[in-house]
Amino acid sequence: MKNKTLSYTLIVIIHAVIALAVFVAPFLSKLYALLIPVVGFYIVYNSQNRNNEVLWVTAYLVGAEVFLRMTGGNFNNEYVKFNVVFFMFLGMGYSNFSSNAYIYWFFLILLVPGILMTFTEIDYNGDVKKSLVFNLSGPVCLAISSIYMFKRKISFDNLQTILVAIGMPILTTTVYLFLYNPSVKDVVTGTQSNFETSGGFGPNQVSTVLGLGIFIFFTQVILFSKTKKETFLNAALLIFVSYRGVVTFSRGGVITGIVMIVLLLFVLYYFSNAKGKSKFALIFILTGLMGVGIWTYTSVQTGGLIDKRYANKDAKGRMKKDNLGGREEIMDSEIKLFLDNPVMGVGAGMGKQFRKETFGAEIASHNEITRMLSEHGIFGILGLLILFITPLILYLNNRQHLYIFSFYIFWLLTINHASMRTAAPAFVYALTLLSVQFKNPKNPEN
Repeated sequence: MKNKTLSYTLIVIIHAVIALAVFVAPFLSKLYALLIPVVGFYIVYNSQNRNNEVLWVTAYLVGAEVFLRMTGGNFNNEYVKFNVVFFMFLGMGYSNFSSNAYIYWFFLILLVPGILMTFTEIDYNGDVKKSLVFNLSGPVCLAISSIYMFKRKISFDNLQTILVAIGMPILTTTVYLFLYNPSVKDVVTGTQSNFETSGGFGPNQVSTVLGLGIFIFFTQVILFSKTKKETFLNAALLIFVSYRGVVTFSRGGVITGIVMIVLLLFVLYYFSNAKGKSKFALIFILTGLMGVGIWTYTSVQTGGLIDKRYANKDAKGRMKKDNLGGREEIMDSEIKLFLDNPVMGVGAGMGKQFRKETFGAEIASHNEITRMLSEHGIFGILGLLILFITPLILYLNNRQHLYIFSFYIFWLLTINHASMRTAAPAFVYALTLLSVQFKNPKNPEN
């Protein structure tokens, strides 16, 4: 156990050092972005994917995506999604996939009519091509990941290893945010999302990945901390990530992380025996105290502005007219487009073009559900039904998957406020489809 603790601590230190190195020498971010898939390919090739190593590699890529974006490491906006798809196909080559995963092949087919609609547009140009890739890379990444993970057997401990693989680069992101902006008090002047506290990058995406990090390190604290040293370390990481998540002033990711934790606690309590349930009072109290402590400290550091942000007020305490930062208007326009084009939709990636005509600016969708409706019509509805229903049906025979509802709600809430800008919602959704066992499965392949 001491060796395990030392190795975990060493991994934490290494990822903190990565943040420091990139902060001092930004060009190292490109090298980091290149090394992840190269080393990952070597690991998968060397192991022949016997233990689903592609999941570790892709999980790490998913956790590192926002860090690579904010530090200029990404070679293009879809770099991580393309890599995830590549490794999933590589994993299928070594370990095959379930024949029952055809439902997600069908989901991909449902995207085709929207693509054809786009190609029929008279004003089809390079911008539309870019928009097409931008809007479809997320759904394609989700589908391919889901095909690989569909009913794939994995132990609960290995599932946690996958979460840690996501969590370590999220820790790197958090350390980088601290280096970029060590004093929150000096840069917070209003209640809008703050780019300074988000590393100069989009607060929405930073908040999303930090919200996922909050959940990951919470699970490390309550389920996988076997010694006092591990408990202290994971609790410190949880507090650190939570604080930096809150001060982005982007609410979506933090609220999502909290909901994930609540659902996990509910599941753990429901399936615990009488002795286990008796310990939950202490867990609830400690979790509550930690939350109050983080919030109080954040409120002091921001001069009370964070309280107004979550109360949907401006810096002067006046209630804001909208609750979603202007996203309601975009959603309304997408619903109108769907009602005007209910069968085929306006075409994949074309919603942005229509909003340019309506609002005078190319405004990307923040809601994947209304985007699917407006751009894919009835085919979008069928695709969404597949995504909504399939994990819930699988859960009926997969009760040992304790994280399934937390993963499901992360995907659902994230696509409602951040669409599928990053690979995280696609990958985490696919994790709901794993067949989780508390003991190591004899055959990890399907």
